[in-house]
Amino acid sequence: MMPGFRYGHASAADWREAAQSCLAQLGAGPANLGFLYVTDMLADHMADILALLRQSTGVRHWIGAVGIGICATAREYLNEPAIAVMLGDFEPGSFRIFSGITGGSDVDAAQLQCGNAPANIAIVHADPFNRGVGDLVGHLAERVESGFLVGGLTSSRRQNLQVADEIVEGGVSGASFSDAVAVATRLTQGCTPIGPRHVISACQRNVIISLDGRPALDVLREDVGETLGRDLDRVGGVIFAGLPIPGSDTGDYLVRNLVGIDPENKLIAIGELLEPGTGVMFCRRDGDTARDDMTRMLESIGKGLYSKPRGGVYYSCLGRGAGLFGPDSAELKMISEALGDFPLVGFFCNGEISHNRLYGYTGVLMLFV
Repeated sequence: MMPGFRYGHASAADWREAAQSCLAQLGAGPANLGFLYVTDMLADHMADILALLRQSTGVRHWIGAVGIGICATAREYLNEPAIAVMLGDFEPGSFRIFSGITGGSDVDAAQLQCGNAPANIAIVHADPFNRGVGDLVGHLAERVESGFLVGGLTSSRRQNLQVADEIVEGGVSGASFSDAVAVATRLTQGCTPIGPRHVISACQRNVIISLDGRPALDVLREDVGETLGRDLDRVGGVIFAGLPIPGSDTGDYLVRNLVGIDPENKLIAIGELLEPGTGVMFCRRDGDTARDDMTRMLESIGKGLYSKPRGGVYYSCLGRGAGLFGPDSAELKMISEALGDFPLVGFFCNGEISHNRLYGYTGVLMLFV
């Protein structure tokens, strides 16, 4: 049986004050892996924070990241200096820290094996400015037995730092876990389809020329309705493109931004390279549907639990949180209300990682059970 987890979180202008508050909440007990998430307002002090936590707790191994916002149990910290820490005591040889994955050859060379056991799943943090990050995620997922990665891209107005036993940046880092570590994970979408699934009949790179044999913009106008269709300046941040994942038994899809519209030529550009024959749906970002899907996800993961989770990590899109769920940490409180109060940390990401893909506008939850 996996031992329990301990956690602490705090906000303070002085990083030492926030770190000491976290340490006081952590208390004493056995632990051999730490999770550290720091808002970007304290990014300049991340090495100092890590050094203090390591010295004070005696925990040698750490993973973590910087975010514009960070998460803790039933609490969000956004646009303020804050720290969230969680400690876990894992079976010896059941996890391994890795870093330095910036290109394809690094994935092949990465040491993921946990003691004598193969890696089963991994928590990963990645740099949004690495142009090959989507491919790195896909290839790295092939190196773990379940095919599942969980994590997110750092978000910061300063340095996009990660923690992997030391401060790193530029690529992918994290921790792999053997199947001796029991986990459960689910993803929740923040957008909902508003029209039927279409087929891209003509495109060039990321520009959709026609859908179902018709001009792309005509199809978009039809799906979004007359009001939005007449005022295309209003679709930004409201309407998105959803790319269905082939073979998904849950109707899963990747959400991508609309990055340009050409009314004269009736073209639509999205934030993804495309091929003819690909499916696409137009989606709306909506608080009600996001809450409904969050409820669905929490019910689904809760059905597989025999007891309250020992600990967990949550990675949510920067476009969610208060902007989609409302103030007072409503998104994080939904997790506690559904699953109980348990140690949980995480951050608001520039993109979320689940299974072998990079998502947007989603929430990714992983529980240690």
